Amino acid sequence: MSGPRPVVLSGPSGVGKSTLMKRLMKDYEGVFGFSVSHTTRNPRPGEEDGKDYHFTTKEAMQEGIDNNEFIENAEFSGNMYGTSKAAIEDVQAKNLICILDVDIQGVKRIKETDLNPIYIFIQPPSMEILEKRLRDRQTETEENIQKRLEAARVDMELSKEPGVFDIVIVNDDIERAYEELKDILIEEITKVQETKS
Repeated sequence: MSGPRPVVLSGPSGVGKSTLMKRLMKDYEGVFGFSVSHTTRNPRPGEEDGKDYHFTTKEAMQEGIDNNEFIENAEFSGNMYGTSKAAIEDVQAKNLICILDVDIQGVKRIKETDLNPIYIFIQPPSMEILEKRLRDRQTETEENIQKRLEAARVDMELSKEPGVFDIVIVNDDIERAYEELKDILIEEITKVQETKS
C-alpha cells in the first residue's frame, strides 16, 4: 500500500487513546485520517454511523471476514469489531496518515500483512488508575469493567514482548504522553505536510 506509514495505536480501554488521537487530529488538521472500524454493537449516544464506527450486522461482518476484506477483527463482550482494508485504503488515498486503534490480537494480525505501520502501545501508570478512569466514564456495567480490566492485564503483559511495539508510552500525564507521541510521528507528519504545501 502506498502513502504515508499508518500508525497502530493499542492499549487498554480507558487509557486515553481517544484523547491523544483527537488532539493529534486537531493540532495537525489534514494530516491524519482515522480508519473507521466496523462493529456489530449498538451505537452509544452521540455516535454516528460511518464516523465513529460502521455499525453492521454479525452476518454482514462475518461475510466480509470470510472474503478476506478485513485486516484484523476480534470479538469482545459478544460483539464483533474489525478494520477493513477499504477503510485504510480510503485514508491512504487522501495522502493521510491512517490511525488504527486495535487490540493486541489485532496488532498480531496486522504484523502478518504488508501494512508496515508504526506500532505504539499506550499504557496506564497502574491498574488502579485505569480502573478509576473506566469507572469515571460511567458507560460500563460492573461485568464489563471487570472484563476490560482483565483484558488490560493481558495486553500489558503482551506489550512487554520484544518486537511487538516500536514504542510504549506510559500515560501518567496527558501532556507528556502527547509530546512523546508527537515526537515519534513527526517524521511522517512532516512528509505529509510537505506534499500538501
